[in-house]
Amino acid sequence: MNGAPGPGFAELFAALPVGVMVIDPEGAIAHANADCEALLNLSERAMLGQTLESVLRSPRDPARREDHGFAAFDTEIELTRGGRVRVDFIEAAIADYPGWRTITLHHAATSRRLGQSADRASAARAAVGAAAMLAHEIKNPLSGIRGAAQLLGSSRTGEGEELTSLIVTEVDRIAALIDRMQDFTDTRPLTLGSENIYPLLDHARRVATAGFAANVTIEERFDPSLPTVLVDRDAILQVILNLLKNASEAMVQQADARITLATAYRHGMAVSAAPGRPRQALPIEICVIDNGPGAPPDIADHLFDPFISGKPEGHGLGLALVDKLVRDMGGIIQYAREGSPEATVFRILLPRGQ
Repeated sequence: MNGAPGPGFAELFAALPVGVMVIDPEGAIAHANADCEALLNLSERAMLGQTLESVLRSPRDPARREDHGFAAFDTEIELTRGGRVRVDFIEAAIADYPGWRTITLHHAATSRRLGQSADRASAARAAVGAAAMLAHEIKNPLSGIRGAAQLLGSSRTGEGEELTSLIVTEVDRIAALIDRMQDFTDTRPLTLGSENIYPLLDHARRVATAGFAANVTIEERFDPSLPTVLVDRDAILQVILNLLKNASEAMVQQADARITLATAYRHGMAVSAAPGRPRQALPIEICVIDNGPGAPPDIADHLFDPFISGKPEGHGLGLALVDKLVRDMGGIIQYAREGSPEATVFRILLPRGQ
């Protein structure tokens, strides 16, 4: 420390890497940072004192209360001076300052993870067809090969027994993989109901600490006022356990391995499941966070695609199945590297219970 004064509000606000404007209680623009100026092609001086509607057409329903916040991802915003821009639009009230709010505009070209859900869905549908066909065509011959190998082993000794044992072991391994493929191809609708998420998270944590995560510290950071969530009990347990297992395996060589289970309620969170579809409210957030190294950069944007894996022994079906189950429950799942120091975050957004 050299005793020099730190940056003030103006410097910090101007340096933010996303477009931000501050709206006063009368609905006028009080501040706009440099990124916002560049995004809207309009100077702060020209925006000051103007209403938000005189600068852009907000995607928020005018009937919605302004103090409740609002979010619209990968949405096209019309500019009043002409032109359109595709952004993530987030509106939030400023605590302790009634009527004041911020508008965050993040250019969608640099923030596409939510928009990738529809692409993943179509890729997954193609993979489901391929996996179903492979499972049907391969599993029946495998059972015949296994039976023949067992008969061969019972009639020979020495090296023959070793070879037949190897055949049986490898056939069983392939059959187990095909069983996982058949889980992925199950298209039956889930049974959704309003559930308290905390007993389910506690059950998943206890299963993990009793087995694959016995040497990992699992912490909880929960919102105590979280309402019920609309899920299938078995499906959400499978999702959480899969994410916990992935996290623990990613940190197998780490002495300070730590996983955090976190929940939050995101007011105004709404996402379109596919282009042209209306946005659906997904306010329930469940995060599985670990302090491991994260996914290799070359596959980070394709983690939920079938047959993509960062593990040498992986088959690339675990996260694809997680994505399918979350989508079948009406939600979405994201992967990100966040925080300082950086941590791996799998964020699940789900509908609120009835």
